[in-house]
Amino acid sequence: MERGKFVRPSAVVLGAPGTNRHEDAVFALNTAGADASYVNLLDLPERSGALEAAALIVVAGGFSYADALGSGRVFAMEIDHRLGDLLRRKVTEGTPVIGICNGFQMLVRSGLLPGGAPAALQHNDCGHFECRWVTLAPSSRHCIWTRGLDAPLRCPVAHGEGKFSCPPETLAVLRANDRIAFRYAREDGSAADGKYPENPNGSVDDIAGICDDSGLVLGMMPHPENHVTARQGRSFTGAAAPGLALPLFRNGVEFARKN
Repeated sequence: MERGKFVRPSAVVLGAPGTNRHEDAVFALNTAGADASYVNLLDLPERSGALEAAALIVVAGGFSYADALGSGRVFAMEIDHRLGDLLRRKVTEGTPVIGICNGFQMLVRSGLLPGGAPAALQHNDCGHFECRWVTLAPSSRHCIWTRGLDAPLRCPVAHGEGKFSCPPETLAVLRANDRIAFRYAREDGSAADGKYPENPNGSVDDIAGICDDSGLVLGMMPHPENHVTARQGRSFTGAAAPGLALPLFRNGVEFARKN
């Protein structure tokens, strides 16, 4: 046995007042092999050491600051105020980061995604909150989180502002650089082609998640942390379920362990 092979890398789930998926994210990371803990922004600076030491960071979903001023806006402002450039520095040092739902919205507001290019997560085209299961087609070999994911994933969505939009030039860069990590799809994995309900919000090019240039930072609107075991699936029976998202978290944990 290689020394240290089974060491659990330290992971932090980062949240704020209004975050409500942090326990799910901690469970997903621990199930994938990490040693995860939750840090709320209000715990800083006392717990800044946990973030400094983290080998992997998840920015959790929910409704931070009640979505005041727009989803993820105050969260991004508070991270800038309380953490400064810590997140960017961690990415530069090779730390994988995933922002889920509200966490994705925060990463876009902060400019970490798409990486300085203009983009936004807007109100769903359907005009209402979407809370149901969707199918995701992995579409990036560049993103460390999606490597080896060839089969569609099944994940729930729970958002009212999840429509990814960007100028044509930004979309062209995302496509050319293999930075579209997930697309909404039909249950058989074929393209949603912008059709509702497979595409739940009207996102351009069916985009459900994107990564940055490094491939370390992933943002996605669906909730992979809510389908890492069969019992979390639609049947609730614990029977073998297709589309588990556990391999996504294992990718992040394995990358953190080896690096």
